[in-house]
Amino acid sequence: MSTGAELYLDLMKKTLTNTIYQDAPLPIGQQQVDGYQAAQREKGRDWPSVAHTMVGRVRLDYLERCMRQVVEDEVPGDFIETGVWRGGVCIFMRSFLRANDITDRRVWVADSFQGIPDTNGASHPLDVKLGLDNANSVLGVSIEQVRENFERYDLLDDQVVFLEGWFRDSLPTAPVRSLAVLRLDGDLYESTMDALVNLYPKLSVGGFVIVDDHILPSCRQAIREFREANGITDTIEHIDWTSIGWRRTG
Repeated sequence: MSTGAELYLDLMKKTLTNTIYQDAPLPIGQQQVDGYQAAQREKGRDWPSVAHTMVGRVRLDYLERCMRQVVEDEVPGDFIETGVWRGGVCIFMRSFLRANDITDRRVWVADSFQGIPDTNGASHPLDVKLGLDNANSVLGVSIEQVRENFERYDLLDDQVVFLEGWFRDSLPTAPVRSLAVLRLDGDLYESTMDALVNLYPKLSVGGFVIVDDHILPSCRQAIREFREANGITDTIEHIDWTSIGWRRTG
């Protein structure tokens, strides 16, 4: 029989992905919109019009598994996501802490809260080619809105810390001491590399790295170059069609 905490977290996943009221996806780019489709939402293949996350159930399940593992193994550190959109993943991180009565870890919410940086002047050609900043009318969610989303779940408190700004500016001086879960969702080469360079050294041995958009050439190249430059050989696990993760062993 499921415990109250397990039932709560399951309901949070359904609410954050809005599989309950089943909002239609947004017509982004060439994406064909024909109403809500459960399979698409489950795998995080649509951009919801209302739901607070677009990552889907599969990636939320993996995130919970990682958080549960570091708690069971007493791996020190906080949880962070770099690139939060409407805040759904970070809200789930905070709900996990609440469900398990964990008061000595924090959730760091890192984002520009303006969307994707202007890729016309990007330092890497793959970022220019990606052109995701054209979707900033959807991707740019204000810090006020994200804070309000936390409040709707009664989860905005002193265990939630916001890091506002472009990653190249905010992360080098971020007062993060140690991390147990590092979740990257910056899409761009620059954003991914900025997060890795500044935050990976703070990831405890036994902690997890989760990369949301490894399918994108820009993100994938940043991951490959960083791992090679730092001699990281930890086994990569494919979570779903776009996301990967690995556990730091040294």
